[in-house]
Amino acid sequence: MLKKYFYEKLFRYISHYCTSENSLLEYAPKNDSIESLFKGKYRKVSDIKEIERIDSDFILINGNLHYEGDIQNLFHTIHSKLSDHTRVAIVYYSSLWWPIFKLADILGVRSTTPEQNWISHEDIANFLILEDFELIRVEQRILLPLYIPLVSNFVNRYLAPLPIIRNFTVLNIAIARPIGIKEKKQKQPSVSIVVAARNEEGNIFDIPRRIPKMGPNDELILVEGNSTDNTWATILELKKVYKGHLKIQTAQQDGKGKGDAVRKGFAMAKNEILMILDADLTVPPEDLPKFYTSIASGKGEFINGSRLVYPMEKKAMRFFNRVGNKFFAVSFSFVLGQRFKDTLCGTKVISKSNYAMLAKNRGYFGEFDPFGDFDLIFGASRMGLKIIEVPISYKERTYGETNISRWKHGVILLTMLLFAARKTKFI
Repeated sequence: MLKKYFYEKLFRYISHYCTSENSLLEYAPKNDSIESLFKGKYRKVSDIKEIERIDSDFILINGNLHYEGDIQNLFHTIHSKLSDHTRVAIVYYSSLWWPIFKLADILGVRSTTPEQNWISHEDIANFLILEDFELIRVEQRILLPLYIPLVSNFVNRYLAPLPIIRNFTVLNIAIARPIGIKEKKQKQPSVSIVVAARNEEGNIFDIPRRIPKMGPNDELILVEGNSTDNTWATILELKKVYKGHLKIQTAQQDGKGKGDAVRKGFAMAKNEILMILDADLTVPPEDLPKFYTSIASGKGEFINGSRLVYPMEKKAMRFFNRVGNKFFAVSFSFVLGQRFKDTLCGTKVISKSNYAMLAKNRGYFGEFDPFGDFDLIFGASRMGLKIIEVPISYKERTYGETNISRWKHGVILLTMLLFAARKTKFI
């Protein structure tokens, strides 16, 4: 019962990242517990040297580091065979539990060979740095490994992830990505910039004029949504007369909300990198090359803008909006396990291939996000993408009025935060 309960919980945590859409390679499994539960594309290997190339979405190292004679060499060998998109999931136990494990061995409660290596979070991070891996996140899980009806589920789901308490959990799951892999040289990528425009007539002609050239075949996708001014007519006029470096696509959204418009724009996109730019131009288009460089260089895989580093113009953000931004940034950082300083900045960037995988799994978090921002943030976090933020200088709106309702949309954001916590933190 102990073993069955423990591995069912472990499988639940691993499958949060490695979904049925992903392929999983398990390194030298000690038993068939994960294989029997995993319904996706699973395979296993007893010796990494047996395979020429690891092209799975995930490689799972489940407790093996506690028995490995040369951990650094293992990571070195794995790195030499990885594709750049592969994530490494490392399961290891907390050294605080060593006396309890030792007692269980003496009493004969455990049938496995006693662990030889007891590894700290700092040890894991150090090994990864030494062999060109980047640590994305570490989750600490399972406070009560024994199954006690009702009690175990409550303790492990709702108490174990909490600050301070999580330091006493037994199980750690680290997600890492390889860096420095010399893949076949790719051509310079191009960008599809999606702008959702509602009642932004006065900004339309300024948008392409201010967007710098980034890739060789960049395109601008203007998606108009339920405007009461002449935004749509202005977009059509722009497309007719524009002679600049951008190819322009236009569309009117079928539904409502920025999220719906962004999804329509991304579906129309033809290029390798997808960008969102707000039509109010409060995020300067001139800053977009910073986002482009960050993703094209591989420094990040999901790039989020941050308005809360540099001083902003006087009327760019109201006081209560700033307070709300800081609250949601801290809350989402805790829930998603990666640092966010500004979750509400409208400018976000992701590769088309990663977005395609994210969209396939969108149903896990639901499709009720009217903004589109959190649909992307939740999905990128669950996929284990490297998230980084690019600070920008936030400007005042010079035309029109904001489409954001401070209190109404604040309630929606809080609801989404609680929903995300239940689906990604308290699982």
